[in-house]
Amino acid sequence: MNILLACDKFKGSLSAHEVNEAVKTGFARVFPEARYANCVIADGGEGFVQALVKAAGGEIRTSRVEDALGREVSAEWGLIPHGDHAKAAVIEMSAASGLWRIADGERDIMSASSYGTGQLIKAALEIAEIEHIYLGLGGSATNDGGTGMAQALGVQFYADETLIVERMSPRWLDKVTRIDRSPRIQLKSITVACDVNNPLCGEEGASAIFGPQKGASPEQVTVLDKYLEQLSELAGADQAEFPGAGAAGGMGFGLLTFAGAQLVSGFDLVADAIQLKAQVERADLIITGEGKLDTQSLAGKGPIGVAKLARDLGKPCLAIAGGMDESVDWAPYFRDHACLAEMALPLADLIANAEKYLIATAENLAKRAL
Repeated sequence: MNILLACDKFKGSLSAHEVNEAVKTGFARVFPEARYANCVIADGGEGFVQALVKAAGGEIRTSRVEDALGREVSAEWGLIPHGDHAKAAVIEMSAASGLWRIADGERDIMSASSYGTGQLIKAALEIAEIEHIYLGLGGSATNDGGTGMAQALGVQFYADETLIVERMSPRWLDKVTRIDRSPRIQLKSITVACDVNNPLCGEEGASAIFGPQKGASPEQVTVLDKYLEQLSELAGADQAEFPGAGAAGGMGFGLLTFAGAQLVSGFDLVADAIQLKAQVERADLIITGEGKLDTQSLAGKGPIGVAKLARDLGKPCLAIAGGMDESVDWAPYFRDHACLAEMALPLADLIANAEKYLIATAENLAKRAL
């Protein structure tokens, strides 16, 4: 039997590769004679660079940039072949502006800026062979509508007639009265891997849906939504309703408006790069999952993409996760599923010992598949 392991990361505990290896260990206790293929998936968030670099035979580069709170950090990005003689840069927003870089007690969504992601784009463009940029959204600590990124690329923001020289963040959004795009540096084409369809503002917008997980209070959510609405009226109301404009704290909007980017499904982009369809066709059983499967997963997250592909090809698919929203009907996607939360242990314990518990959960899931 050929078993394809196609999991995404368990954010905060295990990388996608580590998840696949733990699931393999658990399943091998029940199916020791099976042949296992480890296929790392990503949808634009953490793991996006590694997935594309590995698939294309590229290389990892490192640049010094700012994190969301303005501290200097070392951020990785990728360089891959693009056509006969050119290259493309592969960048994760989370590498510079990720929430994972900010300790719980340090979170300050009103001061968080996407400036460091703009610095990464600028660093990549300094390589002469670069003809294209792939940029993955997800896991950000920011809610600035991409204004920090735009500022790093030369876009100027004014409060009345005074140039704002501080790093753009939500604290400055309501003060902006004029935007000058003319000083922006020359950009190459940018394809943005986006795993959500949220608009910029409103009940399904960036602030309401993603703000709380970045530390925003209910009062701040209201203020942030108002600020982003003001930004859209000033900079590009047409892009505010574009599916994915609300991704990564409005970074989708910022890339559309200030960088002329194209937003595509992150899962589809990665799936093409790693030739996922061919791998599913060779498998007898597919196992996928990530840290949490819930209603947001249905909007384009990797595991659902894997499940749909498996379904279309008539292959059984199982899911394994850290937690699963049982109010969702998972039957159309997965033949069976299991999650670590079923162990009813403290969350901190599940995160700290995720590998051990994942192996045990995978073994139990395998026994049910006999």
